[in-house]
Amino acid sequence: MIVILIGASGAGKTTVGGILALRLGWSFHDADDLHPQHNIEKMRRGMALTDDDRRPWLGAVRELVERCLAENRNAVIACSALKQAYRDLINPDPARVRFVYLKGSKELIAQRMARRRDHFFNPHLLQSQFDALEEPRDAITADISGTPEQIADSLVAVLRL
Repeated sequence: MIVILIGASGAGKTTVGGILALRLGWSFHDADDLHPQHNIEKMRRGMALTDDDRRPWLGAVRELVERCLAENRNAVIACSALKQAYRDLINPDPARVRFVYLKGSKELIAQRMARRRDHFFNPHLLQSQFDALEEPRDAITADISGTPEQIADSLVAVLRL
């Protein structure tokens, strides 16, 4: 099974994903690591990515998902996947891929982003994340107001893993 944590930048995908993977004994992958350098530089400068910018990145995320599935390797992946079309693209097997939407207010996420260091995402882009966000219809929704450990523990229970 593949669990993909989705949501706006700053929602806790990497932190919660790492904890969840550790709790489950699964591998963890951060889709941010798959961005082409051009995308990283663009976001660092405070420029929102276009669908054309995202296309190669989403292709790389899908390849990662396909590789994990082909190897029968359980994994947790952190990936914003803000639009339904992005989620459809990165999901080659709906029977074995589950999405978890880390949901929180823009204000809470902005507070968390203000404390974050050494990340390329420019906090001025947060509004563009919420503008692009299409809340998923077919995902588990997790409220991010708790601690990352609490969120991960609740996901283990909800996913029945």
